[in-house]
Order: sequence, then structure tokens, then C-alpha cells
Amino acid sequence: MRNGIADIIENLPAIEKKIHHLSDVLLANLVMVSEIPAPTFGEENRMRFLVNRFTESDLINCSTDEVGNALGILPGRTGERNILMAAHMDTIFDSRIDHTVYISDDRVTGPGVGDNSLGVAVLAALPSVLEFLNIRLDSNLILMGSSRSLGQGNVEGVNFFLDHAEVPIHYGLCIEGMKLGRLSYSSIGMMMCEITMEVPEEYDWTRFGAVGSIVTLHDVIDRILKIPLPRKPKSSIILGSVEGGKGFNKIATKAVLRLEIRSESGDLVLNIYNQIENIVSEIGSDVGEHVDIRIVSQCAPGGLPFSNPLVAYTRKFMDAAGIKARISPSTSDLTAFIAHNIPALTLGLTDGENIDEVQTAVYIEPVFKGLALLLGVILAIDKGCCDGSQ
Repeated sequence: MRNGIADIIENLPAIEKKIHHLSDVLLANLVMVSEIPAPTFGEENRMRFLVNRFTESDLINCSTDEVGNALGILPGRTGERNILMAAHMDTIFDSRIDHTVYISDDRVTGPGVGDNSLGVAVLAALPSVLEFLNIRLDSNLILMGSSRSLGQGNVEGVNFFLDHAEVPIHYGLCIEGMKLGRLSYSSIGMMMCEITMEVPEEYDWTRFGAVGSIVTLHDVIDRILKIPLPRKPKSSIILGSVEGGKGFNKIATKAVLRLEIRSESGDLVLNIYNQIENIVSEIGSDVGEHVDIRIVSQCAPGGLPFSNPLVAYTRKFMDAAGIKARISPSTSDLTAFIAHNIPALTLGLTDGENIDEVQTAVYIEPVFKGLALLLGVILAIDKGCCDGSQ
């Protein structure tokens, strides 16, 4: 087993060098994927593109499911284990955004190229990469472009697949475009919430304290920021966005706050949510506005220990390749694997700039190192090196 790991480490530089020959395939996939808008709940066109790619690669059972996942299976020689590799298809950019992609000598620039068009492009190219390298796995490799991952999607795509999988999934790998060295093997407790303050049509503007929804929401924010947070377990409240009002000369009748609660403790996430719920109810009652607080997305803490072989060997591969590990918990597709007690990782493929902005840029050269790392992890799982605990 240890000789198997040593062999993989020894072969990583050669793998990285060889896959440079497939740069045209990778970049073509990246451009085509990136120029297909795929906001959460609107991934249909990107899903069809990916299924067509799987079909062209002669994968079996190329299909979609009820929630819009794109699926294809690369069968293994023995098929005794099943590895599910997922890349979420959705991005934060809707179809109103210009999705034109630009390629220069060292980078690819466009909306969503780092999160997560590059991950989807690598997923589409992976069968060609394995064939070019003459790698035949013993395990079945199930490739999935997952739908409804971000925000209100609440990781529905991967959760749906795992809830209804007809075969056992032994390992999971999640691919993200950025950043190279990203290594996520655990999740923190998380809850995304949306608070809406709205003035009813029959509202009495002569009452004391009638100031409109923006000011009322400001009071809510002020109270939320005063919630005491412990140093341990680590916890935070992230105020993501505020919307409200229609112009200079109109009192705002509706305002919306989107926030995220994070903690290493699931109980503490719920405790903080209850405090926020009490705050908005009290302030809404005082000023006579309609208040709605709803949970958009949530996940529980969990995951693999640092010493787990899957994590440990991935770190060894990173060290050997000169990649600095960026260890951080995940709140995305990985959480579905954790909830289903499946050992899994999230890996990043390259470095870049301006993630989550329209002019996101991903660097081309590091992609080959990131892809070589991904292949090393696949081989370690396939050889049984990551079975058991350490």
C-alpha cells in the first residue's frame, strides 16, 4: 500500500507534463462551459452540454435526473467500488450578464470561470485525460455535474443523487476551480437566512417611529451585531447583502437582509438563529411592519479527521508537488457527502483573481498541477490506499 503511494508520488511530475498536451481540449471545454449561463435552478443548458460530452466520451448511463444533475459512468475493470466525482454546474451570474470569455497567454477571464466553470470543464475532459495517460481504473468512476448547489439550491443536486443512488458510493471528490491547494475535508455548522421587512398597505404613517423599512432593518442589523459570539467554538455572523427602496424621494416600504451564521457547533448556530428571530419579531412588532425570516440553506458540522488516510495522502501529494495546502471547511457539495457518511474531499484546481466578480480570471499553467493532483488522489482511492482509518 505504501509502495503504491510512493509510485503515485513518483509519477506525478510525469503526469503533469503529459497532460499539457491536452491543453487545447481543456481550454475549449472551459470556454464552451463558461459561455453557457447557469444560475442556480437554471442549469439546463449546461447540463445538456455536459451530458453530450459524456456521450461523446463513450461513458455509460449518460443521463439526467429529476433535479437536473448531469451523469455519466466510466466503468472500472472490476467495479468493486464506486467513486463519485462532482463539480457544481451553477454560478452566481444570471443570463443577463455578458458571458463572453477571453483567453490570453496566461489566463482565462469571464464570469464564473473559477466558480465553477473550470471544475465542470475538467469533469468533461477527464475521460479523455485518463485515456491519453493510458490509465484504466478498477473502480467505477461516476461523473456528475451537480445542480442546485449554491445559495437557495442548498446542495440539492448531490443530496438528491445520494438519497436515491442504486449503488453504494464508497468515496466522493468535489472539484472546484479555485484555488490550487484548497483542501476541504470537513464542514462547519452553517445557516443562510433572509430577513424581509415590509410595510403593509394599510400602514399608519402617523404613528410614532414610522420611518420605513430601511431604517427598521438598520435597527435589526445593529441588534444582530451586538449578539455576543464566543471565541470557542469559533462562530461568526456574515452580513452578505442589503436591498431596499426605490428612489430618492420615496420612503422604503420593503427591505431585505441576507446573512449567514457559521459555527463549529451546530447547537450554537441554532442558538444564534433563535436570537436573531427574536430580534426581528420584537422590532417588527414595535414598528408595525410585516417581518419574515426564512432559512435559505443550512448544513451541520462534520467530516473526516486530519489523520484520515484520504486526507493524509492528499497532503503528501501536495507536498511532493510543491503545492501549499489551503485547508478550510466547506459549506458546498462536500456537505452532502458528509451528511451521508461518505469519505470525501473538495480540491481546488488553479489560482486566479477576482473570484465571484464578472471579470474573474483563472491562471492556465497551475491547472495542470491541480489536475495531476486530482489524478493522484483518484489513483490512491482506486488502489485501496485510503481504506480504513489512520
